[in-house]
Amino acid sequence: MRELEYSLSAFALNASENHRKIRRAVESAVPDRSLLGESAGMQALRTQVAKTGPAVSNVLITGESGTGKELVARAIHAVSPRREQPFVPINCGAIPESLLESQLFGHVRGAFTSAVQTSPGLFAAADHGTVFLDEIGEMPVHVQVKLLRVIEEKQVWAVGSVKPRRIDIRIVASTNRDLTKEVEAGRFRDDLFYRLKVVQIVLPSLREHREDIPLLGEHFIREFNLKLGRRVRGVDRDALRVLMAYPWKGNVRELEHVIESAMILSEGEVLTVGDLPRGFADGSTSQSDSLREVSRHSERQHILAVLARTQFDKRKAARILGISLASLYRKLDERRVGNSRLQD
Repeated sequence: MRELEYSLSAFALNASENHRKIRRAVESAVPDRSLLGESAGMQALRTQVAKTGPAVSNVLITGESGTGKELVARAIHAVSPRREQPFVPINCGAIPESLLESQLFGHVRGAFTSAVQTSPGLFAAADHGTVFLDEIGEMPVHVQVKLLRVIEEKQVWAVGSVKPRRIDIRIVASTNRDLTKEVEAGRFRDDLFYRLKVVQIVLPSLREHREDIPLLGEHFIREFNLKLGRRVRGVDRDALRVLMAYPWKGNVRELEHVIESAMILSEGEVLTVGDLPRGFADGSTSQSDSLREVSRHSERQHILAVLARTQFDKRKAARILGISLASLYRKLDERRVGNSRLQD
């Protein structure tokens, strides 16, 4: 990726031009899943990434699950001098505790029963590059001790080895836990904590930058149009209202999954409330909803319930609902509650 170049003329650029330059640099680093958003929080995040990337310091990324911690780690690596070297992501909570030490630091042949051959370990594989320790709060204390030694001595001791191996790595760690409380509870070493958080980046939850939901939605629609072979053009006003009101406990990852699900189930070129996962609208209803909106939602739910009860026989459903078949078709078209299972 082209590095950020700050020539003398760059100082003459106004603030908006500087912002656009930073955004282009960071987004070109991760072209498929860029750090999208025009909210103040996302603009600040891109600026932090652009400033942090060229440094050599360790970085701690904190934030709720689904906020994009690995994406930020990859962006940091991509704008760093190490970008041509390996980026090795390691989920500390996904590797069994009994195997974690040998997976990270390697082992020699015969070090334990299943060590039938020597393994250099993931840290050695990342030499001259970046190690991303995802969910560092899950790391057992005894492995934390060894990690601290790696950071201080810049060398690793493979399990069963009698001599260390020097390595040159940058560590970017992430967690959704409050590590300050973990330190107080004795579950995380304070000396390691301070070694990791030389630079700390706190990711905002999606609830804190809801104004970016339309832009993120457009991004995921483009992404899944390619993946699913669809030609969805966007989201209608009612569906967008629901998306904007939803609590998003799973953050951007949850939004991505919701858009993917809606695009799989939808038949039209515009996503509607009826395309969203079942019960989704119920979880996003707020006190600001108008009586008209509540009535429309109740009608949609009732039509769906009757259709399900009649095994999607629309003529029978129309009789039960007390409307003509033409009226039912019109309501299905208006609400887009139909799907591929609806049969005449």
